[in-house]
Amino acid sequence: MSSISPLVAHPTHFTTTTTNQNQSPQPEKLAFLIDKSKTIKNLSQIHAFIIRHGLESHPVLNFKLQRSYSSLGHVENSVALFNQTQNPNVYFYTAVINGHAKNGLIEKAFLFYVQMLTENVEPNAFTLSAVLKSCTLPAGKALHSHAHKFGFESDTYVRTALIDVYARGGDIVSARKLFDTMPERNLVSSTAMITGYAKNGDVDEARVLFDGMEERDVVSWNVMIDGYAQHGRPNEALNLFTQMLKANLKPNEASMLAVLSACGQVGALESGQWIHSYIKYNKILINAQLGTALIDMYSKCGSLDDAKIVFDGIRKKDAIVYNAMIGGYAIHGFSEEALKLFEEMTRAGLHPTDITFIGLLSVCAHAGLISEGRALFNTMKDKYKIQPKVEHYGCMVNLLGRAGQLDEAYELIMSASVEADPILWGTLLGACKLHRNVVLGEKVVEFLVKHGLANSGTYVLLSNIYAAMGNWDGVARMRSLMKQSGVLKEPGCSLVEVNNKVHEFFAGDMKHPKSKEIYKMLEEMNKWLKANGFVSQTDEVLHDIGEVEKERSLEVHSEKLALAFGLISTKEGTGIKIVKNLRVCSDCHAVMKLISKITGRKIVMRDRNRFHHFWDGLCSCGDYWGCGLAVTRPLAVRIHPGRENPPRFKPQVMLGKGSFLPYPALGWFQNQGDAWFGEFTPLSCPGGSCTYRARHLWVI
Repeated sequence: MSSISPLVAHPTHFTTTTTNQNQSPQPEKLAFLIDKSKTIKNLSQIHAFIIRHGLESHPVLNFKLQRSYSSLGHVENSVALFNQTQNPNVYFYTAVINGHAKNGLIEKAFLFYVQMLTENVEPNAFTLSAVLKSCTLPAGKALHSHAHKFGFESDTYVRTALIDVYARGGDIVSARKLFDTMPERNLVSSTAMITGYAKNGDVDEARVLFDGMEERDVVSWNVMIDGYAQHGRPNEALNLFTQMLKANLKPNEASMLAVLSACGQVGALESGQWIHSYIKYNKILINAQLGTALIDMYSKCGSLDDAKIVFDGIRKKDAIVYNAMIGGYAIHGFSEEALKLFEEMTRAGLHPTDITFIGLLSVCAHAGLISEGRALFNTMKDKYKIQPKVEHYGCMVNLLGRAGQLDEAYELIMSASVEADPILWGTLLGACKLHRNVVLGEKVVEFLVKHGLANSGTYVLLSNIYAAMGNWDGVARMRSLMKQSGVLKEPGCSLVEVNNKVHEFFAGDMKHPKSKEIYKMLEEMNKWLKANGFVSQTDEVLHDIGEVEKERSLEVHSEKLALAFGLISTKEGTGIKIVKNLRVCSDCHAVMKLISKITGRKIVMRDRNRFHHFWDGLCSCGDYWGCGLAVTRPLAVRIHPGRENPPRFKPQVMLGKGSFLPYPALGWFQNQGDAWFGEFTPLSCPGGSCTYRARHLWVI
């Protein structure tokens, strides 16, 4: 008895209206109670009552107990009952197979199916449907032949399960053939086919099927919305979610997970906040999975405070929840908070995962924490026995490369325990661009081209290095190589959300309904910038044209168009959030800083690498991320009280690729191998050579 459940031996809390003390219990009423049981405690008490009254061998009650134990996740109890059943028929086998399949025990479900055939018990359509639910494609093909053999191939349930198996296994052609030859399609089979298309990336074909459905339920809507979200089409996911609401369907947790992912991709904070309010209003439980999705959404939409509120509100935090919050701190460059949260996570007894260390190493790279990054990388390998992946090596290469330690970064790639990867080499190439190391840059490009790993970014980065050095022949050569290789440069695209609607801009875009007003604001912005002494960083332009033409091409970058639209579409003092698909160029970065000071607005931008919070002429990245290597300029230093003066400090500072910056900015200089960061304010700029006052200095 104890092998079935420890609760069976304690039936004292169970009462039943099926009988009084003078009557025998009625099996049909007990069967009804079994079906209505929602907890393992209640079911075990009913089971104990059945045993006490000698009804444990009753076939209907036995069958229903097996099925209910499985549905509550206690498959071992179901198996114990099954093993006590003499000569189990197809219904008992189907129940135990279905129980294992529903609980993810696929191999055991298959073993029971084999045992069933060995015992000469012929399966029925429900048996095949049950065993097909989660089996692999090879096993599914074998079961397909069984379906044909036993005459169930045309059964709607079996056919739908087969479609699902083929679609999950990536054999869309076979799945579609089965779907097209169905005698009668239903909601479930159509949804299975749409799921197959969506998971295999063909969301357009999935949408054709979806639009052709006579009946749709929440599941079919969720599949289509998630398909868009998972394949880089978040705007369509959000639009479809709106249509779902208009169709008077009530979203569930799966709906929330899909649409929150879409909100995070485009930075649609207003939409994400509405969904969060919907969750609260409808009293949807914010469990670890949904909480993680909310944290991720808020982090990617630039609202880290809201992400932290959600994090603090989750009672049972697992490693995945901590990873989401650490990742949020990482993309915003909040290194201190991320490292403290990691300490809290380990104190709570949670074991960090590879995702944990991606976030931690990433934040070290964003903040330039070289020693901390090295220590974490070694801790991951030595203490937690986590084998580094491409992403971990990428973070380390990023960290070392941005700090100017290119040789060490190169050696790390060469000694990495992963195959040659374009992400690693591309990261190193980005560092070569930052530090204008042409020799190593050419070496990296040669390696990537030789191994067939080059992409548009490869050629563009080396072109940037050549352009910054004035080597226009090199730029032309890169452009020619791109053309020969059939590689197209990914166009820059920026998104900004206004009044719960996401607006998309490309460089030089004239398609927006308010283009006239946008370009008028651009002219105003240029006047503000020039009045404040701003000089465009024209070395970002990859064309051998005059300075005036270079400036004009920079003026219409997608992020500047998005900023202009945000300025004309929101009230004064309102913050503006922009999402860009590529890394922000140093010119746009400098513009965002100065516009934030001129307008008194906070501007938050998420580019391919991280978040930039612009406020009062400064950026949260400390220009460590946004600006490239610069020429040195004389510096008059006054250290902030309480800070130690660097030993034998030479008054030099590097700012913005040699740009003349006659306004306060964050900058950095190097002294005896250490990198020092601080805020620099110009004291005088005779002949374009500035003297700065430095404060708030810190070393990394």
